[in-house]
This record gives sequence, C-alpha cells and structure tokens, in this order.
Amino acid sequence: MTIRRAAEADVHPIVAMLADDPLGAQRETPGDPAYLKAFEVIDADPHQLLVVADRDGEVVGTLQLTFTAGLSRLGSTRATVEAVRVRSDQRGGGLGEQLVRWAIDEARARGCALVQLTTDASRVDAHRFYERLGFTASHVGMKLAL
Repeated sequence: MTIRRAAEADVHPIVAMLADDPLGAQRETPGDPAYLKAFEVIDADPHQLLVVADRDGEVVGTLQLTFTAGLSRLGSTRATVEAVRVRSDQRGGGLGEQLVRWAIDEARARGCALVQLTTDASRVDAHRFYERLGFTASHVGMKLAL
C-alpha cells in the first residue's frame, strides 16, 4: 500500500468513500461535477494536500491535510486532518491508523507545531480511534451552515 497525492482520476473513488457512511450518505451526491471543480481548487493550492491510499492500483483510503499559518504559538503552522475515510471492505486492518500516522509525519516534516482535527459528535468509535493515536478532545468545534 502506498500513500500518494490524489489525481483527478481518484475523485470518483474518494467521493464514493465519503458517501459510504451514515452521515455522508445524507450530504454527498456521487457523480456531481462539483467534485471535480473542488478537486481542481484543492490540487492547485499549496496549502492543501489530498492523498489516497493506493493498494494494487485501487483507492482504498483517503484524507486531506490543510496547512494553516498563524500568529499564535509563536507564528506556528497547524496541520488540519480532514475527511479520513477507508473503503468499507478494507476497514479493521489498520489502514486508517497508517493514514493518520502518515499525516502526522507529513505535518512534522513540514514544520507544523500542531496537528488538529474535528470529528462529528456522533462518531463515538472515531473519537476512541483518535484518542488511541494521542489526540485529545481539547476544544469544542462549531459550525454555521451557509
């Protein structure tokens, strides 16, 4: 299994993973051309890194890293991990852990002082997963739908 930068051809398998989930099934529309437009924006932004886990030419996992420079913490950069997904037939084998550990290593290599993420309040298993990897529930996340 290799972790590599996502290509346009990976968009449909990534969206399929986003939709293959109780929350994603309610908000994703596989096949919509908006995903390809979003990919173009993400891929062109040097502060974004969308990756896939590739096993024998098949996309079996994904995550997105966003690098945000800030003035706090002595002007440090933060890495935000988002949209971690593992294809349903690949779950339970440690692939999610490999992806997140890879993201942490990438953030460290890019000089980030902090790795952060949010996870939906209903995803109790995900909370345990991230805590096992050393993350702490230190903040309350809030959203405003526009």
